[in-house]
Amino acid sequence: MAKGKWFNWGSKNKIHEEELNEEKEPLAEEADIEAEAGEVPEIGFEETEAEAVIEEAAVRDENMPETGKKTGLFDRLKDGLKKTRDSITNRIDQVLVSFGKIDDELFDELEEILITSDMGMETSMNVIAELKAKVKNDKITSSQGVKLALKEIISARLTDQHTGLKLTTKPSVIVVIGVNGVGKTTSIGKIAYSLKSQGKRVMVAAADTFRAAAIDQLEIWTKRAGVELVKHNEGADPSAVIYDAIQHCKSKGADVLICDTAGRLHTKKNLMEELKKIFRIIGRELPGADVETLLVLDATTGQNAVSQAKTFSEVSELSGLVLTKLDGTAKGGVIVSIKSELNIPVKFIGVGEQMNDMQPFNPTDFVEALFGTEA
Repeated sequence: MAKGKWFNWGSKNKIHEEELNEEKEPLAEEADIEAEAGEVPEIGFEETEAEAVIEEAAVRDENMPETGKKTGLFDRLKDGLKKTRDSITNRIDQVLVSFGKIDDELFDELEEILITSDMGMETSMNVIAELKAKVKNDKITSSQGVKLALKEIISARLTDQHTGLKLTTKPSVIVVIGVNGVGKTTSIGKIAYSLKSQGKRVMVAAADTFRAAAIDQLEIWTKRAGVELVKHNEGADPSAVIYDAIQHCKSKGADVLICDTAGRLHTKKNLMEELKKIFRIIGRELPGADVETLLVLDATTGQNAVSQAKTFSEVSELSGLVLTKLDGTAKGGVIVSIKSELNIPVKFIGVGEQMNDMQPFNPTDFVEALFGTEA
């Protein structure tokens, strides 16, 4: 297994307990960031207790059944969407079979299915209104025709020309944001693994310095992905970590820098201010660089994920979303709600626990896996 490298910059940062509990100290000034950044040490690799976890994960990967290892992306996607498919498509099939004619009662039943799959009230009503118009205009009379029309409407709502990452500069930057517990650290590790598999040199900045064990968890995932990690001590200024990571990317010719960020500080205001400062540092040190801002959302939270996306979009210009844990929920319809209400492209979806189960979002494949190809 390829092992990543970590860099502890030996900074002068110390944990300020008062900053973790109450808003007693202002955020560090940008002028202090370079002073807080430590000297670049000799590149090295330190054995940690996380090694045992990494090795156990490697053994699990190696012992996976051959059929699992050879499963294609689409099959893994289809397997991962089973709960959502049961919640939406299978119930739609049952309703279409039980109704002898296409009428308002049928449309009401279909609308209820969409709402209970967390597609959202507004989005579900709009989809059904569009379905009614399409059925009338196209003179659809069969249940399979209704299902195909619904499939086409949902597919059109998910289609976006910006689902891919824009990483044309060297280095390019991916800033990953999101509240604690949504799978942010896991997503960073899997995205880093995917980019490295494409031949890119990837570095990760551990700028979530406020949550206990956040740096250790990120170290586990970067080692599994075989990419380099830049870190400071817990409680350090996140912007100082980003600054040092950028300097190292420049000196080593890295292609992509992925920046982890705090999911929570002592106040919501401070969290948002810290994010703004990080973006200012990136803009100052890498003018003209491509910057992707990805918000990680937990699909199992349903409509709460939509609320989180609205909150973060108020302070950050989000370029895309990462929707995790789709394999563990029947609420996958939320992906349609988010795209319809916020018009932010979904760029990655998580459909399993393995490294390659974080897939670039393909709207066509998603709808095919959800509805099947028989419609």
